Amino acid sequence: MFTNPVHIVQHCGTPMLKSFNTETRFDHASAANGYIPFERIQNTRDLGGHLAHDGRRIRAGRLLRGGNPGLASAADIATLKSFKLDVVLDFRAPGEKQPAEQAFAEIFHWIADPVLVGNLSQETVLPMLKNGSAETSRQFMIDFYRDFPRRYQAQFKRFLTLAEQNKTMLYHCTAGKDRTGFASVLLLSALGVDHAAIIANYLESNHYNAAGNAQVLAQIAEAALPSEVVAPLLMVDAAYIEASLQVVEDDYDGMDHYLRQVLGIDLERIRRNYLEPTS
Repeated sequence: MFTNPVHIVQHCGTPMLKSFNTETRFDHASAANGYIPFERIQNTRDLGGHLAHDGRRIRAGRLLRGGNPGLASAADIATLKSFKLDVVLDFRAPGEKQPAEQAFAEIFHWIADPVLVGNLSQETVLPMLKNGSAETSRQFMIDFYRDFPRRYQAQFKRFLTLAEQNKTMLYHCTAGKDRTGFASVLLLSALGVDHAAIIANYLESNHYNAAGNAQVLAQIAEAALPSEVVAPLLMVDAAYIEASLQVVEDDYDGMDHYLRQVLGIDLERIRRNYLEPTS
């Protein structure tokens, strides 16, 4: 039952509903592109294997992106421990967290560095959901993404500094699609991965979040919300991330300048840390 319809789209677009079944999974036999199957952590992937422009590839098991791991099962925790994570970085806001996540915090070095993008107050979002259209929702997300490179440079610099420090890490938000998606674009760019491969990695969230999104779209009639308005908020779209990248290009003279000069990141050091020969 929906107690607050705005929770559908707040904080990375994951349904924050007691009725959401985190154990509904994709067929693990179809896993590809670094996907790591978990019982209660969605959209978790290893960046290992992506090729850099110099012919090297990202080492497996060092850089993981995902959805919220805080309610991980015992089996999930065992799998995460096998990666020997130095740090788990959490982009979520305090309001996205639950008391039951404390057990996870006692096991892993879990750092909070919230990225609080956009005005997601009930007063702002609810009228849009009730009276808007698919296009207004899509434009909302595009504007949402334009804020990432402008307003949250400190958070993303700290994220990339962990990569400079050669940390084995899992970084996440709630659904692992928006804040985690932009962070992954920065990290893969820093590592010299091809633009097309970066966008493809971003868009894979639609596949790995499909089960959860289907549950939300099946339930929204209870809140009298049109599915065509909600759907663009649950999905990723190339136009969303391209909006971020256009800001990087127009305002900061391109990705290389943004990473090196605006965020002050040592790209060569990051590449030494995580890239390996392909043979």
